[in-house]
Amino acid sequence: MKRLRGRNLKHPGCLIGVTTGLIIGIILAGILAAVFNVFLNTLLLIWLSLTVGLGVIGWIVGSRLSSKFPSEEDMPEDSGSV
Repeated sequence: MKRLRGRNLKHPGCLIGVTTGLIIGIILAGILAAVFNVFLNTLLLIWLSLTVGLGVIGWIVGSRLSSKFPSEEDMPEDSGSV
């Protein structure tokens, strides 16, 4: 975790979200096509919205986590330590 300090975590969060969206979207589209016989246009819209939605969620979570892990130079000094 120390290597991530001071870095912008938006891009890794978005990458994780998009990758997860692609994997889950392909699996979900295969299930919907095979079992429920859903139209191709509907499957593509579900897949795309799932991929983009999880990418956006990853971007937002990464931006929130970036402020919680500041770089060691930006951290305030501890005046009570010996």
